[in-house]
Amino acid sequence: MANQAKDGDTVIIKKYANRRLYNTRTSSYITLDHLAQMVKENVEFKVIDAKSGADLTHSILTQIIMEEEATGEQMLPTNFLRQLIAMYGNSMQALLPGYLEASMEHFRENQNKLRKAIEDSIGSNPLAQIAQRNMEMFKAAAAAFVPGATPREDDKPAGAPAGGEGELSELRKQMAEMQKKLDQLGK
Repeated sequence: MANQAKDGDTVIIKKYANRRLYNTRTSSYITLDHLAQMVKENVEFKVIDAKSGADLTHSILTQIIMEEEATGEQMLPTNFLRQLIAMYGNSMQALLPGYLEASMEHFRENQNKLRKAIEDSIGSNPLAQIAQRNMEMFKAAAAAFVPGATPREDDKPAGAPAGGEGELSELRKQMAEMQKKLDQLGK
């Protein structure tokens, strides 16, 4: 992607007095939506004031959050916002940024672990496999009721017998095995 920084480079975004944002990497004007997308794509960028050179990244990121909260689904609960505001000027204020950053990193790590666990469990989950096979058999049965239609070879479950009776027998056998496993788990 053209916006992504190469070798750890940071994309420089210049903010002009007319509030326009200019991406120096792509030589084009961009919007806050573009910056939000860059954040989602893990593109490192720094927003600087075109005239003074002051770093405006923090205020721009805050502005993106404000717009997301105003127009999209709100992620920051009102009580959290109240507590955050109350921390300004508090003796613990200096500790809060590090704590929030570590908490968010921990949350993201857990989110990735959970996503991977779900993906791994679907592949080895007998119930998911039965649901998949049921759907394939439903498609085959539906095709049998349409005059002149025959199920394509790739619509049949892998290893399924050619006749519908064999498929039903196989399904009953799988259901019995699943019931045994569930009974063992319940003990």
